[in-house]
Amino acid sequence: MKPYYSYLELQKALKSKKTTCFKTTKLYLSRISDHTHLNIFVEVFEKEALAKSKLVDEKIQKGTAGRLAGMVIGIKDNICLKNHTVTAASKILNGFESLFTATAVQRLIDQDAIIIGRLNCDEFAMGSANENSVYGSVKNPIDKTRVAGGSSGGSAAAVAAGLCLASLGSDTGGSVRQPAAFCGVVGVKPTYSRVSRHGLIAYGSSFDQIGPLTNNVYDAALILEVISGNDDYDSTTSSRKVDHYSKIISTSSPKRIAYFRQALELPILDKEIKNTIENKIIDLKNNGHTVDAVDFPYFDSLMPTYYILSTAEASSNLARYDGVHFGYRSKEITDLESTYKNSRTEGFGEEVKRRIMLGTFVLSSGYNEEFYNKALKIRRLIQDDTKKIFQSYDLLISPVTPHTAFPIGGKNIDPTKAYLEDVFTVHANLSGNPAISMPISNHTNGMPISLQITSGMFKEKEVFSFANSIYKLQ
Repeated sequence: MKPYYSYLELQKALKSKKTTCFKTTKLYLSRISDHTHLNIFVEVFEKEALAKSKLVDEKIQKGTAGRLAGMVIGIKDNICLKNHTVTAASKILNGFESLFTATAVQRLIDQDAIIIGRLNCDEFAMGSANENSVYGSVKNPIDKTRVAGGSSGGSAAAVAAGLCLASLGSDTGGSVRQPAAFCGVVGVKPTYSRVSRHGLIAYGSSFDQIGPLTNNVYDAALILEVISGNDDYDSTTSSRKVDHYSKIISTSSPKRIAYFRQALELPILDKEIKNTIENKIIDLKNNGHTVDAVDFPYFDSLMPTYYILSTAEASSNLARYDGVHFGYRSKEITDLESTYKNSRTEGFGEEVKRRIMLGTFVLSSGYNEEFYNKALKIRRLIQDDTKKIFQSYDLLISPVTPHTAFPIGGKNIDPTKAYLEDVFTVHANLSGNPAISMPISNHTNGMPISLQITSGMFKEKEVFSFANSIYKLQ
């Protein structure tokens, strides 16, 4: 029996009684067992998933099942589930159990989704390869010698390998979209404030958003529709009404589309990816769309602005992991200071410590104005200029990554090179706009090439409709 790669396909099978939620869950559990070599799951909720599947089968028979009945979903290991371990792939949270469930996960459960387990990720969501994990690297299902991307590498790889129908990841600077591109699946970063961050272990609080990873646009739209909306537990969530994302209308009406001229002129951009995007631009024009190159004056400032602000926020957010209140505590302690120092030194990985130090530096006396405050001002300029673009254009397109998935261990020598993995994705996090990554072609090396589509604030429905129309044109 093959796994399902579409929720509509699964629904048809359930209605025609070709399968049950229990059988489908057992199938995914079997596949997880057969693919342990990919190092995707850090914990599997076998008993709970099977018990939930039986309950959902009963609800289906009674006609009371929720909108996601039988959808098997994995969650990134920085998203909380009550009475379950959550570690953010870090030694510092070894053995920690959550006292509550993240709002996004609870909304999935309320609609009868089946949560099958925790997925590997970069430690505290810091990384672009899923190599910065206490559990080891995730392997790309398409080529096991290559990375799955990060930080939501396990989330992307699980969907690509058919170990669950969908997954949740978190996106701070591209951590849903970049691994989605590396693994050839669909990944969505919603508008900032669209999805509650309650129950998401914080990295950069003004950047973080939970988003779905799926095999198709419809499933992503449906999941986002379910998890979006105001939440009393998160004061930053928007009270704006959630659109019916799942009612996708693949319109062929002409769109006004922009792309950053500088993006396609970057020396680090792989030639085949560049040619693929340029050919896609030609296709769009041939299908009646207007596609223009625009100059974005702050393009070269995107990366430094993002890393100054995100590391500053990380330095603040990760201060709570001190070896005193919960999680890992060093055995080499003599007083309070050594408890803090040794526990954090031993508990955090190298990349997390690097970003904490960077963030502490830019917030320190004498450098706050020069770096942090200046970055805040530039971020405002980025947001203002992005708004101007969407006053003239409906959508913005770009590559997702500068190259395809690279070999495991290939970026560990120079961390600054790894930071360039986010060069096309951080813009949407700085501006707060929604963006989707979707596969559109394959490289001659056999790995996927993806397109990023960004829209105006809270216009996810337009993104989904346009992305779905591109799928049909391929």
